[in-house]
Amino acid sequence: MNPANIASHLPAMAQQQPDTAAVILAQGHGKYISYSYKQLNEESDILARGLQQQGITKGTRTVLMVTPGLEFFALVFALFKIGAVMVAVDPGMGIRNLGKCLQEAQPTAFIGILKAHIARILFGWARKSNRLNILASSAYGIGMPNLKTLRAAGLQNRQLALPETSANDMAAILFTSGSTGVPKGVVYTHANFTAQVAALKDEFNIQPGEIDLGTFPLFALFAPALGMTSVIPRMDFTRPGHVDPRVIIDAINDFSVTTMFGSPALLNRVGRWGVDNNIKLPSLKRVLSAGAPVSATVLERYLQLLPADAQIFTPYGATESLPVSSISSDEILAETSKLTAQGKGVCVGRPVASIQVSIIKISDEPVSNWHDDLLLPNNEIGEIVVQGPQVTEQYFNRPRSTELAKIHAKDGKLYHRMGDVGYLDDNGRLWFCGRLSQRVIIHSGTLFTIPCEAVFNVHKKVFRTALVGIKKHNTCKPALCVELEHEYQGADRDKLRRALLEIAASYDHTSMIKDILFHQAFPVDIRHNAKIDRHKLALWASKQLQ
Repeated sequence: MNPANIASHLPAMAQQQPDTAAVILAQGHGKYISYSYKQLNEESDILARGLQQQGITKGTRTVLMVTPGLEFFALVFALFKIGAVMVAVDPGMGIRNLGKCLQEAQPTAFIGILKAHIARILFGWARKSNRLNILASSAYGIGMPNLKTLRAAGLQNRQLALPETSANDMAAILFTSGSTGVPKGVVYTHANFTAQVAALKDEFNIQPGEIDLGTFPLFALFAPALGMTSVIPRMDFTRPGHVDPRVIIDAINDFSVTTMFGSPALLNRVGRWGVDNNIKLPSLKRVLSAGAPVSATVLERYLQLLPADAQIFTPYGATESLPVSSISSDEILAETSKLTAQGKGVCVGRPVASIQVSIIKISDEPVSNWHDDLLLPNNEIGEIVVQGPQVTEQYFNRPRSTELAKIHAKDGKLYHRMGDVGYLDDNGRLWFCGRLSQRVIIHSGTLFTIPCEAVFNVHKKVFRTALVGIKKHNTCKPALCVELEHEYQGADRDKLRRALLEIAASYDHTSMIKDILFHQAFPVDIRHNAKIDRHKLALWASKQLQ
C-alpha cells in the first residue's frame, strides 16, 4: 500500500505480527472480543471495497459517528485506505454545535449507529449536502445499506484496486471540542497523521507489541499504527471524569496494559479510588495525560498505583498540532511543580524533536507574515507559536479562523498560533500560562489565568480555581472562582475566603484579586472533563457580584 497513506501502517503490522491483537473490546465480567492485526487489515480491506461500491471514494467527506469498538477501527482504516475524508465530531458537544459542525463540513456521506441516524433525521444534520447513509450495524430493515451490505460487496470485488494517495491529500476533518471557543474543523492530511505517529513513537519509545488502554477514541487510533494492541474499556467516552475506576483498573490488569492515555479528570478519579483501595498496576510503564494541566497532587496520587520505574508524561498540544512538547512526572515533582505553586506557570517540557516552538508578542489580530521582530526573549510571556510536520495548515470552511491562526514565512514554512500564552525558560522548556482569550486585562496590567490560579491551588481544601474578568461600566476587575475538594465542601466559607485573600495579597501578580467566589462544581469541557469553561463561570460570577 502507498506509504504516504496513514493506513499503510496497518498492512505492514499485519505482515509483521499477524496474530497479535490489534483491538480488544472489553465487555465486562472477563468477556471481550478482538481483532488480530491480520483480521483488522482484512476486514478494513473488505469494508473499503464495499464503501467504494456504495459510492464513497477518494475525497468523499464522510461523517463517522460510531461507538468505539471493532467496527469503529475497521471503518476508520477502510476510509483512510480509499482516500475518503473522515469527518469526526465529538457527539458530546451538544446537538446545536453538532449541527453547526456538520453543516460546515458539508459531508456527502454519513456512517453511524442507529441512534446517530435518528438524530441526523430529527435535527436535519447535513441535510443540504448529504447524499448517502450507511448503518454501522449488521441489522436489516431500515432502508439503508449496512455493514452486511458493505461486506457482501467487498467480498464480491476483492480485485477492486484501492486508489493512490499522496502525503498532502486530505485525510480527515477533526473538530475541536469548542470548550474554549467555537468548534472548528481542523484539516488533517495523511502527512500530518504520519508525523504524529512518528513523534509519539520517538518521544515515548513506544514499541510494537505493547498494550495500550484507549480512554480517548481519537488518541486510541494511533495504537494500531504504532503496532500496539488497543484495549477499549466499557465507559462513557464523553464523561471520562465520571468513569467507574474499577473498569479502568480491571482492563489494565486483565490485559497487562503497558501504556494508557487518560485525561486529568480520569486520572484524578481512578487515582483516588486506587489509593483508597490499595490498588497496584504492575504492568503500566508509562501514562500520558493531556487536555488540561495536571496537578502535582494528581500525579503523586496516581504514581502510588504504578511501579517505581513508571512515569506519567503530560504532553502539550492541541487538535491543530499534537504533540508539541512533553515532560515527565519525575521532572515535575522534583522541580517545576514548586515553581508552578509560586505562580510561574505550568511547565509542559521541551519541544519534541520535530517541532519548533517560538514565543511572539501578544495580539488579538491576524499576523500575515512571519518576521523575527515578532519574537520575545526567554522568560517573557507571549503567545505560543509552533512549526513542524504535524502542524495542520487550515480549518475547513473557516477562512477567518485560518487567517487568525496561521502565519506564513517567506521560506514557505507555516506557523500555527496555539491561542495559548506562555514562555520559554533558559533551559529551552516551555511554560504554559493559559489561553490568550482568557487573560484578564485590568487598569494596572494583564493577569494570566494559570500563574494566578496556581498560588491558590496549593491550599489543601482547594480542588481548583478559575480566574475570570468581571466587566462593568467599561472596566474589568478580576474575580477568583473556587471549587473545594469534596471532603471540604462543608468548610467555613468566610474563614476560607480570608485565608485565600491573604494568599492573594502575598504575591504581586494576584494582589489585585479582591473577590473570592465559591462554586459547587465547575463547568468543564466535554472531551476531557478537565478544561474549565471560564466563559460560563464569568457569567455566573458576574451575577453573584451584582
